[in-house]
Amino acid sequence: MRAKNRSALHVATIKANAPAKVNLTLHVTGQRDDGYHLLDSLVVFADVSDKLAATTAPDLRITVTGPFSDGVPTDESNLILRAAQALRVVRGVTQGAHLTLEKHLPHAAGIGSGSSDAAAALVMLAELWGVAPLPATAPEVLALGADVPVCMRAPNPARMSGIGEDLSPVPALPSCALVLVRPPVGVPTGPVFAGLDTKNGSPMTRLTEGLDYDGFSRWLATQRNDLLAPAEVLAPEITEALIKLRALPAVSFASMSGSGATCFALVKDMATARHVARIVQVAHMNWWVAPAEVL
Repeated sequence: MRAKNRSALHVATIKANAPAKVNLTLHVTGQRDDGYHLLDSLVVFADVSDKLAATTAPDLRITVTGPFSDGVPTDESNLILRAAQALRVVRGVTQGAHLTLEKHLPHAAGIGSGSSDAAAALVMLAELWGVAPLPATAPEVLALGADVPVCMRAPNPARMSGIGEDLSPVPALPSCALVLVRPPVGVPTGPVFAGLDTKNGSPMTRLTEGLDYDGFSRWLATQRNDLLAPAEVLAPEITEALIKLRALPAVSFASMSGSGATCFALVKDMATARHVARIVQVAHMNWWVAPAEVL
């Protein structure tokens, strides 16, 4: 996600990647009086990403291309433009930028692509404009959405709790890969949370140091995504995807990321991920399937 390490004084264009954010766990542990849900989640980043670029310009605007460009707004409601404007205000920037987003990740899919885009833009534009980046803990960052602070830590995995503002490092994870699978169905976040049986679940158990791949997959199997059950009610295609993934011998663990509908399969390495992805893609040509290394 990080912008290329070049001085903004000597370059007019900056490029960055915005990787997919994957919630390997997602425990709902409470709800505040203002309606925000309290979460406890292990977040990792995968090496499939949107592509961003920014060029100095007198105004602030965005162009969106790529296979998932449909439905991405280009007005002031765009999260990247909101992030850019927040940085301009806080840092007193008078310059603008022409931003381009090459959209390779499905949006509204539980992998935080919009949040990752905004986080990448904050880092990229700080370099372009020659100002200090906003810290992940800044209120202006959290105001962009609960996933933006953790995405600013990419590619490092993190434990995310509270409403997204409480971030802490996790022990080194074993080398592994994922297969991301999204059936062609949208799952609105609000109804998923509304469908929870309880909003006061237990937090994650401690992730111990030095786990190997088998130990990590066993640990994951004891954790939860509390949004999975209500998401399956709204979109049975999620159940279909998980049945497909869990039936494959090479898959050690499979669940859903975020509020869905993207599911993931944990496998040992990229060769296995590519093999599993081919099997799924051949059987379901209209599903988005992506093998990905965990960063």
